[in-house]
Amino acid sequence: MLADDIYLTIAGPSEGLYKEKGSKFLAYAWPVESEEAIKNYVSELKTKYYDARHHCYAWQLGTDGMNFRANDDGEPSGTAGKPIHGQIRSHELTNVLIVVVRYFGGTKLGTSGLIHAYKTAAADALAQAVVVEKTVDTQFTLRFPYEAMNDVMRVVKEEEPQIIEQSFDLSCVMMLAVRLSKAEQLRTRLEKIDYLTLDD
Repeated sequence: MLADDIYLTIAGPSEGLYKEKGSKFLAYAWPVESEEAIKNYVSELKTKYYDARHHCYAWQLGTDGMNFRANDDGEPSGTAGKPIHGQIRSHELTNVLIVVVRYFGGTKLGTSGLIHAYKTAAADALAQAVVVEKTVDTQFTLRFPYEAMNDVMRVVKEEEPQIIEQSFDLSCVMMLAVRLSKAEQLRTRLEKIDYLTLDD
């Protein structure tokens, strides 16, 4: 079992394909961080494949397994979204969207045929994807005067948070991202530095 602040997702977009009795199932997988991004990808595909009969999808966000959705888009209930979501779950992935676009070939596949087709298309998209391990991070914004710079840089060097942005004008501002399990230690060390303020 992975640590609470580690999760698996895919590195970038991937595609899969399944054909059965003239029907074509085009599968697309993306790494996603928000429902906003999910909506955009789904509507892009609906525009691109406007002549397809179904655009079925499933997604999962977050590390607790509770934030997900499966959509059959007009296919018989449970024959499309669920098998797609099942593939995300069986690969233990999150922050992933899979959309399967179906072009009907004239022959009905039946319930079990549809479940198999959507599952296989989704599995093919994931088979083409690169799975990566990511950490659940939290962010801090630090504000400090120049005289605190050495102390701040020492902590940053030793704790190794990711520096998202920094600006050194009249005073210094840094935005850091750090893995959840290391956040408390980083915060404690930073709070000991004189004249430094910390915003979550």
